Amino acid sequence: MVQVSKFLDLREGVQPNQFTVGDRDQIDSISDLDDTYKQLMDKPLACVMAVMGRDGRPNLTPMWFDYEGDKVLINVASHRKKTEWIRENPQVSILIMNPENMYHWMSLKVTVEREILESDEDGGQWVTDQLNRIWVKYMGPDAGDEYGIRDPSFDESRVLFECKVDRIATFGVPG
Repeated sequence: MVQVSKFLDLREGVQPNQFTVGDRDQIDSISDLDDTYKQLMDKPLACVMAVMGRDGRPNLTPMWFDYEGDKVLINVASHRKKTEWIRENPQVSILIMNPENMYHWMSLKVTVEREILESDEDGGQWVTDQLNRIWVKYMGPDAGDEYGIRDPSFDESRVLFECKVDRIATFGVPG
């Protein structure tokens, strides 16, 4: 079960307690989300991922968003600091905001359940395939079928963090 907190938004106009949680629902799966918010996950919209840095402050990174079934997938280069920080504190927050309406957004709090290295014999190909799939989602079919921005100065490898969704907050509508 995933808790969904629905913030009171402005579609009804100015109202008492606006911008606070109005309703809390439980859903069995993220596929049960209202299409108003599920579309944010399905469109090629950048998300902002927050992980805790060693200094105790959140580190915010714009990145591509992906999910499969009920799992959020975070695919990062293995040499980056945020990869270390995720390993040290596997609780991650993600915000997806509609670029056409900042009052239409969804926040997900997720916890890493599994880490898969691109070099793993079992599952490593899935890391590469998932990266190539989101490359096409975000860059379009004209960019080619393979992720095209690996660092050419060394043999860059990737890590896929498979995450369960703990909580979701939603706000607003597309229009």
